[in-house]
Amino acid sequence: MAGRQRLAALAAVVLLASGLTGCGGGGGASSTPSSSPAPTSTPTSASPSGPAKPTDRSPHGVLLSAQLAMQTARRAKVSYRLGADAGSGPLFWQPKTALQIKRSTPADAEQLIVVDTVAYQGGDAATAARQGGRHWERFAVPPDPDGHKEVPYAGLIDLLNPVEALAAATVDGADARFVGEEKFEDSTVEHYRVTTTAERYAAAQTQLTQSRRDGLRAALAPGGSLSLTLDLWLNDKDQLVKLQRTGSGDSGQADDSVLYSDFAGALLSVQAPAESDTVDTGTRTVSPLAR
Repeated sequence: MAGRQRLAALAAVVLLASGLTGCGGGGGASSTPSSSPAPTSTPTSASPSGPAKPTDRSPHGVLLSAQLAMQTARRAKVSYRLGADAGSGPLFWQPKTALQIKRSTPADAEQLIVVDTVAYQGGDAATAARQGGRHWERFAVPPDPDGHKEVPYAGLIDLLNPVEALAAATVDGADARFVGEEKFEDSTVEHYRVTTTAERYAAAQTQLTQSRRDGLRAALAPGGSLSLTLDLWLNDKDQLVKLQRTGSGDSGQADDSVLYSDFAGALLSVQAPAESDTVDTGTRTVSPLAR
């Protein structure tokens, strides 16, 4: 009798365990189809003809997407106006810095070329006359106080770099809002406006040395302006096509505009001049862009 009772108890345990497994209580997946259909999710943004976009389409989420898009592009053609300075040419911001700018101001025919930590200046008749027929001056800049090798024309490059602008637009404390859709050249773009400060803009650039952050803050804040407005126009791939910065200070007003095109363009290149047409001038200090 006792043996039959033990067998009955064992069978009950086996049946209980089998029931738990069939209900999905175990670690493995059940092969039995569910009696009710699984719920389907509705995407917040559908773009069947383009790349998938993040589900967060708030202003902050869109600007984060734009930052990723520009990091992926790594290069573009820029056309800018920074105070009295204007020019255009290819800019590479990742993985190495490279820049080739032809100034568009009538009084200045010089060109600027930066390849990582070496710069070339000239390319015009005045430089050739000054350097015995050679059109380019080659130089580097001294290391910063901490011994880091600096990039020449860093003040200019940091004002043109779209990833830096978007990092400032998405940092904690920046107030972003969607302005609306607008026409830009032959397409429709989304316009976003961010209110921040020159201090926050510079502090957001954690990848830069302290001396470059200080130079960027000084360039953005003439006379120590506290507020800075960023207007950003994004295309349908969340790429930044236009950047405008405005801010006022005790000694003047910042009003910068940068256009971006030909993202990740296969034909974009920055070439160092021929050695035979270059004079090595050693090192020189290149200050941040003056207002």
